[in-house]
Amino acid sequence: MRCPRVLIAGTASGCGKTTAVCALLSILKHRGVGVSALKCGPDYIDPMFHRAALDVPSTNLDPFFCSDGLLRSTLAAHAGAITVIEGVMGYYDGTGEGGTDNSTYTVARATSTPVILVINARGASASALAVLEGFCGFEPESNIRGVIFNGVTSGTYEKLRALTCRKYGGRIRTLGYIPKLPEDCLFTSRHLGLVTPGELLDTAEKLRRLGEICGGTLDVDGIVSLADTAPELTSEPPSLPALPPVAVAVAYDAAFSFSYEDTLRLFEGLGAKIMYFSPLADEPVPEGAAGLYLPGGYPELYAGTLAKNRRANESVRAAVMSGMPTIAECGGFQYLGKSLDGHQMCGVLPHESAGTGRLVRFGYVTLTAKKPGLFGPAGLSLPAHEFHYYDSTENGDGFTARNTSGKTWDCAVYTDTLFAGYPHLYLPARVPAAESFLRKCAEFKEKKLCL
Repeated sequence: MRCPRVLIAGTASGCGKTTAVCALLSILKHRGVGVSALKCGPDYIDPMFHRAALDVPSTNLDPFFCSDGLLRSTLAAHAGAITVIEGVMGYYDGTGEGGTDNSTYTVARATSTPVILVINARGASASALAVLEGFCGFEPESNIRGVIFNGVTSGTYEKLRALTCRKYGGRIRTLGYIPKLPEDCLFTSRHLGLVTPGELLDTAEKLRRLGEICGGTLDVDGIVSLADTAPELTSEPPSLPALPPVAVAVAYDAAFSFSYEDTLRLFEGLGAKIMYFSPLADEPVPEGAAGLYLPGGYPELYAGTLAKNRRANESVRAAVMSGMPTIAECGGFQYLGKSLDGHQMCGVLPHESAGTGRLVRFGYVTLTAKKPGLFGPAGLSLPAHEFHYYDSTENGDGFTARNTSGKTWDCAVYTDTLFAGYPHLYLPARVPAAESFLRKCAEFKEKKLCL
């Protein structure tokens, strides 16, 4: 299929690639272009900003979770008139002996997508081209076809543009710059990354102002032209079985917002109906739900409020204790525990959770089930990742986790009806696990109907 697309990569975290992507999305949306967005890696927050800019879902392209074929089919399923993919960390930053496995570079190669490199050139001039030269030459086929310079003046950009043209001819296109931005265009950060757009009252205005400023400095027509050079995308969508219809209750609010769009769409593709509810608003598990999904997020920011919401807490506790099939990841796992930072939570599980002031078990992991359970047989392998500053007194022992360095540990409470632990799961990578969860939801529904 024809799929005009570009990948906006960076030299490192904080170089300005999210700013460039959000500006570009805002400009294209304002022009009436049918643009879509995707994010490399496991990040939850950047896709929220894509959704804020576009008012349409964004999703992830993660080569640790997905085969090359699944990366391409996911890209094809979310493609627009033009598709903008945002990189993660530095372009080559990944895993493995060479350090580039599961990187943005991996995604670019697997999807044959032309890459625009964002370089923070603040305080530099010709030295910025040395950075560009290093990235272009680091791998024999870098896929880098364009460059955006961040933090420069119009005069410095013109000099850089001339130098780039002289050195590379048309092989590397200079596609504009990002000037020093005013405070009303900047987004703040916290321990897991950017503050989510739902917490910012002026997100829409920030994005509008960002697009307005960068509309005069980015070569948007040049970026669209580069996207048109992307080769046709070959992909084959996964075949999904038709399962008995069930409803899955999904917690979604400012405390529980870290869920993968494609996991929820997979549930729907397998015949499930998604029913959202907000524990933070003291809403109970929706009537008619046969399954429960408590994703991660920032429950620690709202622990006091959650502790007071007895209707929601008692409803979640009753659902899990009744045997309703439940997935609880990271913040959702903490919510099921006895306490969070000293505040009483649901009390389904006996652990207490508190902040550590440092990253705990950060990175990709492969989970291996020690026994049969919610997702299938013993020995089942699930790709996952962890990213949290909190830890708990009891983290479960249903799975063995192995990180990319080979270190192992026990994790997750795992039974026939419950997965609860710190790892975040991407279930499109293991469709049989999602099938097993939904089949158990159907069994639970049938039992309720028989009572």
